[in-house]
Order: sequence, then structure tokens, then C-alpha cells
Amino acid sequence: MCSVHPVLSADSTPARATPGVGALAFRLRGDRTVLSVALARSPLRLLAPRNHGDAAWVYLANLGGGLVDGDRLAARVDVGPGASAFVGTQATTKVYRSPRGCSQRVDARVDEGGALSLAPDPVVCFAGARYAQSVDVTLAEGASLLLVDGYTCGRSARGERWAFARYASRTIVRRGGQAVLVDATRLEAAEGSIAERMGRFDVIMSIAAFGPKFAPVRDAMLAERAAPAAGDEAIASASPIRADGAIVRVAAAHYRAASRVLRPSFAALAAVLGDDPFCRKW
Repeated sequence: MCSVHPVLSADSTPARATPGVGALAFRLRGDRTVLSVALARSPLRLLAPRNHGDAAWVYLANLGGGLVDGDRLAARVDVGPGASAFVGTQATTKVYRSPRGCSQRVDARVDEGGALSLAPDPVVCFAGARYAQSVDVTLAEGASLLLVDGYTCGRSARGERWAFARYASRTIVRRGGQAVLVDATRLEAAEGSIAERMGRFDVIMSIAAFGPKFAPVRDAMLAERAAPAAGDEAIASASPIRADGAIVRVAAAHYRAASRVLRPSFAALAAVLGDDPFCRKW
């Protein structure tokens, strides 16, 4: 990758504008995808690095370094016909102590022949955090999607292992007016010790792929794996979803172990994108 630059300064938006709102639109121009719309209102910021493939990349960043009490971030992503986009995050999403709670929402649409890779880094909830996220993706027939999701136990080195108050996540992927994936998680400290329920695992990750563009990723996800054994640092389960989808779920003792399990899928993604967005991260 070459230089990275902000697409739009959040400071240039009107003071009365809703904070934390973003909008992205990707369109095919010749043989490459370009970013045709890029809007970010503080504390949300957009970074658009160059890459060696034909997809357009955007990283979402937070000017405050994390979500604080009352933050409500929302982003809309629109991928046009034949366009290819990668949307990730600059780093893990840190969620600070938040008695009232904070949230993030992503709504995306991918048109015919388009492809969207939505791959944020995991969420890290600090002690006392209350966090909710929602991802809703609508796929046209022939559209493709790769979706990465995950969260960790928090700042375990500071004794905050699974010490947050609430984590809630809901993901829906639709095609042809029907939901092809509904994936929801809710962890509440009020319902009993989260640490006891999670056992020895500190990282939970999943990756889902749909459509023709990500067939190589789907094949890598569904490749035969060794059966898990007692004491493994990571365990994984892969399942097909209808004719053109698959999902892998991973529970790991630490981030590196989860990365090792997912690396074959990420390598297949790099082949599709023409560049590897995880080469310096995972």
C-alpha cells in the first residue's frame, strides 16, 4: 500500500449535522472501482489507501480512539454494479465504560456483479461497557459479500477479562427479499458471569462469504479441518449456507490463534482483491 489520506474532513461539516454518520458509494470506472461518495461526520473519519488491486479500499477510524458513553455511529455503504470494495477499520473498536451505552450500525447494498468485503477488526469492550452493533446487508442476484465479525474479552492484561456489562450484535444478510443469514449474539453480565460462560476462550470470530466473486474464499473456508481436541488454542466450525454461501466460526484463547485459523480464508481474499489488506495486521 502507498499513502493514506483522509477523504473528507469531519470539521468541514455543519455543526448541527448528526455526529458519527458516514456514507460511502463505490462505482466502477473502466477496469477499477472508485470511491464516488465519501462523507464522515466527527467522530467518524475515513481513510482511503491505495492498493495494487482493482478494488477501492476504505478504513473507518474514530477521532477519539474509541466509543464513549452515548456515541451512536452509523454508516451506509453502496456498491454499484460490477464494483468491488473493501471496508475495514484502522484498528480494533475500543468501547469505554458506558452506563447509557453506545452503538454502531452499518447498512449496505451491493448491486448486480458487485462485491463488498466488510472486515472490521474485533470489538474490545472495556470493563463496564455497554455496546450494541447492527449490520444489515442487501445483495442483488449475482452480488458477492465477505463479512468478518468478532469481539474479544477486553483488556485482560488489566484484569478486565469479560468484565463488560453488555455486548449485543445482530447481522442480517438478505438476497431476493429473503434473509440468507441472521446471526445474533447477546452477552449480559446481569445474567451471570460472562467469563464463566466463555471458559478458556478470549476471542470469538466469524467470517461469512456469499456470491461468485468469493467462491475461492468459500472453498478455503469449507476445506477439511482437523477435528478439535481438548486444550486446543482455537476451535472452528464451518457450515455451508444455501448454494453460494458459507460461514466459519472460531473460538480462540488469544488473537494469534484465531488469526492462524482464518489466515487461509484471508489469503484467498487477497487473491480476489489483488492485494492483502491483512498483511500487516493478521
